Amino acid sequence: MPKRKRGITGDVASRREAIRKRERRVVETEEERSRRLSTMAQRGQDRRAEETEEQRNRRLAEMGQRSQHAASLQRRAEETEEQ
Repeated sequence: MPKRKRGITGDVASRREAIRKRERRVVETEEERSRRLSTMAQRGQDRRAEETEEQRNRRLAEMGQRSQHAASLQRRAEETEEQ
């Protein structure tokens, strides 16, 4: 019989951390929110600056595929509404 895990499992811990982050965002000021979003944007720029041409092409191709998929879903929804 396997030993029972004690303490918080990974899923519960990550869920609690997500809840804490959400609660912090509720009480953050506009200045703090702006700083957080600016930091996130800077990280994205840094990541893109380090990516290779192949990685960039793959990322852009995936964006295009998602866009095409969204457009086809939209068309299908419109066709369903017409019927």
